[in-house]
Amino acid sequence: MAKNYRIAVIPGDGTGPEVIAEGMKVINAASKKFGFKIKFTSYDWGGTRYLREGSIMPEDGSEILKKYDAIYLGAIGRPDVPPGILEKGILLKLRFELDQYINLRPVKLFPGVESPLANKKPEDIDYVVVRENSGDVYTGMGGVAMKGTPNETATQVMTYTRAQVDRCLKFAFEMARKRHSKKKPWRGLSAEDIAAGKTAQLTLCGKSNVLTYVFDMWNRALNEMAPKYPEVKINYSHVDAITMWMVKNPEWFDVIVTTNMFGDIITDLAAMTTGGMGIAAGGNLNPEGISMFEPIGGSAPKYTGKNVINPLAAILSGAMMLDYLGEKKAAAAIEKSVAYLTEHKLKSLSAGKMGYSTTQVGDLVAKNL
Repeated sequence: MAKNYRIAVIPGDGTGPEVIAEGMKVINAASKKFGFKIKFTSYDWGGTRYLREGSIMPEDGSEILKKYDAIYLGAIGRPDVPPGILEKGILLKLRFELDQYINLRPVKLFPGVESPLANKKPEDIDYVVVRENSGDVYTGMGGVAMKGTPNETATQVMTYTRAQVDRCLKFAFEMARKRHSKKKPWRGLSAEDIAAGKTAQLTLCGKSNVLTYVFDMWNRALNEMAPKYPEVKINYSHVDAITMWMVKNPEWFDVIVTTNMFGDIITDLAAMTTGGMGIAAGGNLNPEGISMFEPIGGSAPKYTGKNVINPLAAILSGAMMLDYLGEKKAAAAIEKSVAYLTEHKLKSLSAGKMGYSTTQVGDLVAKNL
């Protein structure tokens, strides 16, 4: 019996509706090919609604979304809405209220895509960043005193509970375990590691030499959990060193786990090494609840309505969503179709330079499933 999935769609602002339309097109094609059913329900939440009605989304928006199997988000943002209003009013609001405590970002160089890193090939850039998504400075703890005076003071607190750290690390260890097997261990392991039964590597990205309290807790939690995953080799790197090695030796990484702020920064750098935001997919996950999948790039308002924006990040986010829902064959087929396009069809990943329109790229991915 075919499975039925109910997906809440938030197309968003700017080019968000355009890329989401192509993602839905591909998902619908995959559902027919692989024998499951999808029902999309769209919501007009975001900047355009805010300018029209003064509200970004309903007060009970999170409760409305809980009845769905997943959320598919385009992009939120308009240049005529002040910074912070939309980010806090919908993106952070949904992540916190739905407890989407993992931000998952694959970092993968597709065939035919030229990386700005010299001589790097697809086999050199293929790792995952697990970003803790519920703590850190994003919680908004802090404040301002004596505002507008020469002695104005502002604080924003990096805060974590042990429970937040543990559940993030558990997800990261499980991710490392799932990515590799004894038959196909991670390419970066030494012969000694493999002989010791290691199949994967997990790197904690932090700043333990300065942020001593927070990363003392993260490091202790990592080392205490490691014996439960004997096949995973653990490693640690300061965040500044991570940014260097992402550029010089990205092949050193398998799974990286890090905090909310550091993850926000390093994943944009990682995306640029694989061809840019046009192909960078992401998911905000609650493994015990409802998750939200979105392309990493913004709303790109200057390209709105021109049918030139690259929809591959949205399409790959749709594939991530299907994989999360258990439709792994469909997800793999979408990714394979995207790889075929990047290697044989597209001239570029940049808007207006692909050699095809936004809708044509969606058509090609669907056709080549």
